[in-house]
Amino acid sequence: MAKTFNFLIFFLTISLFTGIHAKQELQNISQPIAHPKLFVFGDSYGDTGNFRINRTTISWNEPYGMTYPGRPSGRFSNGRILTDYVAEHFGIISPTPFEARYSVNKSELQHGMNFAYGGTGVFDTLVDQPRMTVQIDNLQRQLDQNVYTKQDLDSSIALISLAGSDYSTFILSNDHIKDAISLRNQTRSIIRQLSINLKRLQAMGIKKISITSIEPMGCLPNSATFSSYQNCTEDFNTVALFHNQMLWNEVQKLNNTTQDSFILLLDLYGAFMSGLKKDGNLLGNSEMKTLLQPCCVGINERYFCGSVDKNGKKKYRVCKNPEESFFWDDVHPSQNGWKIVYDALRPSLDRL
Repeated sequence: MAKTFNFLIFFLTISLFTGIHAKQELQNISQPIAHPKLFVFGDSYGDTGNFRINRTTISWNEPYGMTYPGRPSGRFSNGRILTDYVAEHFGIISPTPFEARYSVNKSELQHGMNFAYGGTGVFDTLVDQPRMTVQIDNLQRQLDQNVYTKQDLDSSIALISLAGSDYSTFILSNDHIKDAISLRNQTRSIIRQLSINLKRLQAMGIKKISITSIEPMGCLPNSATFSSYQNCTEDFNTVALFHNQMLWNEVQKLNNTTQDSFILLLDLYGAFMSGLKKDGNLLGNSEMKTLLQPCCVGINERYFCGSVDKNGKKKYRVCKNPEESFFWDDVHPSQNGWKIVYDALRPSLDRL
C-alpha cells in the first residue's frame, strides 16, 4: 500500500511538472514574434512595383516576373530581387509598394512600405520619378497620416539601394565621360546628399539603416558588351570603387557621431564580384558564354528585354535556364543572381 501511495505521489508530481512545462511552452508559442518593419528607398535594385507608367515600363512587361511571381509585378528581374531576400531574412514578406498602398488591406502594411522607384537617384535623373528626397517625404506623409507611428520607426529597418542612375544621368547629360576630376566631384556631391538623407532618416527615428555600395558598374552587361561579355570595363569599376570608399568613410563618420543608431554598409560590389567568378553556374546555359552575359536580350540592338512591336510580337529572347544566369537583362541581376548576392550579404545583415 505504501509503495502504491509513493508511486501515486511520484506520478502526480511528474504530471504536474509536465503540465506546467507544457503550459509554459504553449504560452511561449502563443506569444507573437516581433518582426521589424522594412522601409525601402532607392532605385530598381529595390523597387518591387512602384515604377509604372501606363503599364508600358519594361518591369510590367513579359517576360519580367516569369520565375516569380509568374507574371510581371514591377520587379526589374525574372523573379525575386534584393528587397525580397532582405525582407525574408528578417522574417517578413516584402513590404507593399508605395503606389499600391490603397489597393491592399491595411494589415499588409504591417511589414513596412517600399518607396523605391526604378531609375531614380539622390538627384533628378533621366527618369521622371521621385528622387530619394521625395521618397523620404512620402514616408513622412505616412507618419503625418498615422499610417505608421514613431514607435514603428523605432523598431524598423531601412534599406537603401543606389545602383548608379546618378552617374548614368551625369555621363549622358554632360561631356565629362573622360574627365576624372568632374566624375569625382559628382561622387562627392552624391555622397554629400546621401549623408543628408541618412541623417534625416535617423532624425525621423529609424535606428537601423542598411545602405548598399554601388555594384561593379563596369561588369554590368551594358558595359561588358563592348568585350563580347568577356571582361568588365575597368574605367566604370574605378568610379564605383571611388564612390564606395567615400561612402564607407561617410558611414564610419556618421556611426562615430551617433549613439543610438547604426548604419550598415552592404558590400554590393564585393558580392557581385564574388558571384561573377562562379562560371560553373553556366552549365545549363550553353548559349551563354560568361556570367556577364544577360539572360534576356532584344533580338537586335534596336530592341531590349521585354520589347514588342506595334502588333505585340515579341522582339526579345530568353536564355534556356534563367535560374542559372547571374544577370537577367542589361543592368539587373536575375533571381539567381540576387540569391547569390544575398548569400554573400547575409553575414552582414545578421548585424542589424
